[in-house]
Amino acid sequence: MGSVGVHIVCVALGLLGLIGIIVCCALPQWKITSFTGSNIVTAQSSQQGLWMTCVVQSTGQQQCKNFESMLVLPSDLQAARALTIIACMVSFLSLLILFCGADFTTCVENEEVKPKMSMVAGVGLMLAGLLVIIPVSWSAHVTVREFYNPMSTGSPNMELGACIFVGWGAGVLLLLAGGLLCCFSRPKSGGSGGTAKYYSNSATAPNKNYV
Repeated sequence: MGSVGVHIVCVALGLLGLIGIIVCCALPQWKITSFTGSNIVTAQSSQQGLWMTCVVQSTGQQQCKNFESMLVLPSDLQAARALTIIACMVSFLSLLILFCGADFTTCVENEEVKPKMSMVAGVGLMLAGLLVIIPVSWSAHVTVREFYNPMSTGSPNMELGACIFVGWGAGVLLLLAGGLLCCFSRPKSGGSGGTAKYYSNSATAPNKNYV
């Protein structure tokens, strides 16, 4: 069974990863306007997220508008909506299971069940990490491909926003927490024949009388 310190570290890493997923899902910072080359108009910048698009003026004023329909989103952001929500739910449930089965809590008294709960929580955290890394990497790939596409000259180029990097960091933290739990939460092997008993021949041998 994992030590108390390992479980505390895993809970902290999992909480940081969950906060990163929530920030990544809520903020409109997946794509931002890039001012490179001949594009020197800095009066306003555009920001795009999973749920809305925002225009930030040079004076600091920000105007946001929700997407009218999910169908207007590109395929990478459509998948990112679903995967980030699922990752948030999986990581929350995994942290709840981990907190109940950790060594520093008394929610579960059975010492044989605690390692199994920690193992399940570790697998769930690793799954949540993959679920957030996949859409973030997919969106980053699409953004970089469109940035270097010489045919897309009609609209200003978009580059990677802060949520992309936050999503990568959250995914790494969740994978690290899940990996530590899977390594340090292995159940004990219960074997019945663990000790060998030796008997003296003189004590067990029957007494024989010879004539």
